[in-house]
Amino acid sequence: QVQLVESGGGLVLFGGSLRLSCTVSGSIFSNRPMAWYRQAPGKQRERVATIFSDGRTNNADSVKGRFTISRDNAKNTVYLQMNNLKPEDTAVYYCYDPNSNRWGQGTQVTVSS
Repeated sequence: QVQLVESGGGLVLFGGSLRLSCTVSGSIFSNRPMAWYRQAPGKQRERVATIFSDGRTNNADSVKGRFTISRDNAKNTVYLQMNNLKPEDTAVYYCYDPNSNRWGQGTQVTVSS
C-alpha cells in the first residue's frame, strides 16, 4: 500500500522560506509523477506544483518564481522549496500521488505578516 508522509511545515514570517518534504513508500517512486496541493481555511484544495518522472515541472501561476518542486529518487522523496512566502500562502499542504490517488496527511504552513 502506498503511503505518503509529509514534514517541514511551520510558522514563518512574511518573506521567509520553508522546505516541505514528502517521503513515499510502497511504490516504485522514480517512474511516477508527484504533486503538491494546498487548502486554505474555507477554500477548495488547489494544485501548487507537479513534477513528472523525467524531471519536468509545472507550477501554479500563484507560486511561479517563488516555489520550486524537486525530487530525489534515491530517497523516494519529493520536496517543495517555498521562498518569499506571503500570508496568502497560509494553508495545509498535501503531497499527492496521482497514480495511486493517495494523499499525505498534510502539514500546516502559516505565514505571519
